[in-house]
Amino acid sequence: MQYADLVLKNANILTVDPSRSCAEAIAIKEEKIVSVGTDKEVQPWISKQTEVIDLAGKTVVPGFIDTHVHMKGFGHFLTRVNLRGINSIDQMQQLLRKRVQKTPKGKWILGRGWDQERFSEKRYPTRWDLDETARDNPVIFTRVCGHICVVNSKALELAEITRDAVAPSGGHIDRDPKTEEPTGILRENAVDLIQNIMPKPSDEELTEICVLACQKAVETGLTTVHWLVQSPVEVRILQKLRKENKLKLRVYLVSPVEYMDCFMDAGLVTGFGDHLLKIGSIKILVDGSLGARTAALKQPYTDEPSTKGMMLYNQNILNKLVLKAHRSGFQLAIHAIGDRAIAVALNALEKALEEAPKKNHRHRLEHVSVLNESLIQRMKKLNVIASVQPHFVVSDFWVENRLGKARSRWAYAFKTLIEKGVLVAGGSDCPVEPINPLLGICAAVNRAISPHERISVETALRIYTINAAYACFEEKTKGSIEVGKLADLTVLSDDLRKIEPSKIKDVGVEMTILGGEIVYCAKGLSQKG
Repeated sequence: MQYADLVLKNANILTVDPSRSCAEAIAIKEEKIVSVGTDKEVQPWISKQTEVIDLAGKTVVPGFIDTHVHMKGFGHFLTRVNLRGINSIDQMQQLLRKRVQKTPKGKWILGRGWDQERFSEKRYPTRWDLDETARDNPVIFTRVCGHICVVNSKALELAEITRDAVAPSGGHIDRDPKTEEPTGILRENAVDLIQNIMPKPSDEELTEICVLACQKAVETGLTTVHWLVQSPVEVRILQKLRKENKLKLRVYLVSPVEYMDCFMDAGLVTGFGDHLLKIGSIKILVDGSLGARTAALKQPYTDEPSTKGMMLYNQNILNKLVLKAHRSGFQLAIHAIGDRAIAVALNALEKALEEAPKKNHRHRLEHVSVLNESLIQRMKKLNVIASVQPHFVVSDFWVENRLGKARSRWAYAFKTLIEKGVLVAGGSDCPVEPINPLLGICAAVNRAISPHERISVETALRIYTINAAYACFEEKTKGSIEVGKLADLTVLSDDLRKIEPSKIKDVGVEMTILGGEIVYCAKGLSQKG
């Protein structure tokens, strides 16, 4: 008999396997699980060379999977001005002042995370607010959603955004109603006017950022991320890290539709790669965000009746892109937040599936924030996956004001989606939201917005494990603790089912194991027991 390389014993194991929901011990050999059961049943796998960890009753779950995360953006967020949670423009200015004091003149200052809905001033920040503190440094502060930014006058000058500047298609430059001068607020594709002139980091700097993001991810118990790519450079960096055995996190690449032709020319489709780094979905951004009021709605915003949001593609163009990706063997991940955008996305998927039928396509709609009964029925009929971000229900505390009571009932309708038979997979949209999956689980279980849409702890755990694995065609290799699957495991300080639901956010990650290798250990649990 072969012996295990690693055994976890005396544990509370939540397998997410319907045939055996709980266990005490796991044996691991060469990246895979070879035995799951009681301590006694796993004992024969132990030799003198086996590393044995006595978990003293701590809880083990399948390694968490995040189906929607901007990892490079997360890495940047960790190194830039953190504006998350600030409650005023004055606080923004204070943080900017501190960064200006240690930044050379002329060097860019970047930050992210503000939300005007939290501000005591009850308005958007402007170029003039930033100018009070930073005149000699170009500044770009991105809203928490990533769909709006505010920049100072120096940045506008460098980007040549003047009173006469024209916004690109799918973008908007806010202007002072009296003077017509740009206010510094740029929306959607207009943000590119600034990003296109910013100095690009070197490959070495990007590598450091990506490695930092990966390390922080495994510290939260994540073993797989669906990595939303912003540029081909990221793919090259990930390939290099994979080759050098420095990639301690499984990556499923989600690439912008702009790179689809490059992948096709190289003969790459969804699924190309290995268990550590794999080509995943093609992402198409159909609308904006609720926070920016750019998510495309069928009816006007309740708190801004002059707008219904923005569609970034018309139906004909979207139909062609979706059909091309579908026929070429790509899974689609379509960003659609508003009910109008969701309907248009479903139209395109329906047409593609009519012209090229395929049962196991596993196309996804990302976010699906504003639904209705008809849209959910269409998603079920088309076998479309809902890739959701439960922590939105915490951040979007203003959603009833934005949508009105009737529509907000359908905001983030996780429970209804599941009850109607739509597969729901969970992610963070980090750095829009915190990357920690336990915060997402806590939000889904305890939500204050539309509490009738709360889901159970067991269901929430599934959307971050086996459902998320299904969303990347890998439910047979990970997502539950079963013999033959990859030994991707997360050790938690507490049993999520047995503590006060509001305390889930405080549960600690004790250890993260990737393919039998301990890639994070909080308290030195890896001694032999």
